[in-house]
Amino acid sequence: MAILSIQSHVVYGYAGNTAAVFPMQRLGREVWAVNTVEFSNHTGYGAWTGKVLGGELVSDLVNGLEERGVLSGCEAVLSGYLGDAAVARAVTSAVQRVRSAAPAALYCCDPVMGDVGRGFYVKPDIPDMFRNELVPLADIITPNQFELEALTGMDTLSIDDARRAVDSIHEKGPGVVLVTSYRLGHNSGQIGMLASDKTGVYSISTPELPITGIAGSGDLTAAVFLSFYLNTNGDIKKTLELCTDSVFGIMELSWQASPAPNLSAISLAQGSGAGITELRLIQAQGELDSPSHFFEAQKL
Repeated sequence: MAILSIQSHVVYGYAGNTAAVFPMQRLGREVWAVNTVEFSNHTGYGAWTGKVLGGELVSDLVNGLEERGVLSGCEAVLSGYLGDAAVARAVTSAVQRVRSAAPAALYCCDPVMGDVGRGFYVKPDIPDMFRNELVPLADIITPNQFELEALTGMDTLSIDDARRAVDSIHEKGPGVVLVTSYRLGHNSGQIGMLASDKTGVYSISTPELPITGIAGSGDLTAAVFLSFYLNTNGDIKKTLELCTDSVFGIMELSWQASPAPNLSAISLAQGSGAGITELRLIQAQGELDSPSHFFEAQKL
C-alpha cells in the first residue's frame, strides 16, 4: 500500500516532498511523489530558481497512475503547499479518483497558508480553496495555530478557544485534526500540539528550541503524523506521542548541527540564507524509529 504525496519540491534543503517522502519511507510506507513546484531551494533563502509545475502536470501524472491500474493500492493522499488554484483543483480530483479505486483511502490535508508573525504567504485565493474545497474533503487536517484561526475565523488564545475552533473543523468533515506549533500564552518555554478525533482531544508539549523556525518542519510533521496514524490503526494518542517524539528529536539534532542556530532576519532580507537552520533528515533519521525523547499526551 502506498501514500500519494502531492507537494512542492526543492533540490537543496528540505521542504514539501523533500521533507516528507524520506521519513514516510523510513517508517515503512511506499510513497508516490507528485511535485507541484521545482525550486533550487526553499523560499526562506529570499532567492531561488525554478518554476511552479502546475495543476495540469499533477492531473497528467495521476492519469498515468490510473492507467497503470495502481490507484487501488493507495491507502492515503497527502497534500501540502498549493502554488495556485489549478493545483488545488487537481488535488481535489486526485483524491476523488483515488477514493473511486480505493474507497478506504484517507486524505490528509496540510493547509499550508502562513504562520504567526509572518502572516499569509500564499496567493489570495488559496485560503478559500482550503476552506471550501479541500478541508471538507479531508479525513485528517494538520494546520498550525495561525492556519487554524485562518480556517475558522476564531481566536485560539486559550485551550477552550482552540477546542471550539477544532470542533468547528470537525463539523466541516475531517474526523482528525492535528494543530501544530500551538502556543498557550507567551514566553512559556514550551510549544505544543493538539490532536482531536472522536475519542477526545489530546495535548502534548515539548521545550521550545531557541530557533525562529526550520523550513519544512510542518511538512515533516504532517508526513510523520500520517505515517504513524496508519501504523497504529488510528490510535490518536499513540500517534501524537510517536510523532512528537520523532519530530522533536529531528528538530533538536538539526538545531545542534546548525552552524548558526538563530535565524537572521537581516540575512533573509538580503537573500543570502546565512543563519538558516536546515533539517538534518539523514543524520537524524534514527529519531523516526528510535527517538531520544518521550513525551506523554494528556487527554483534555
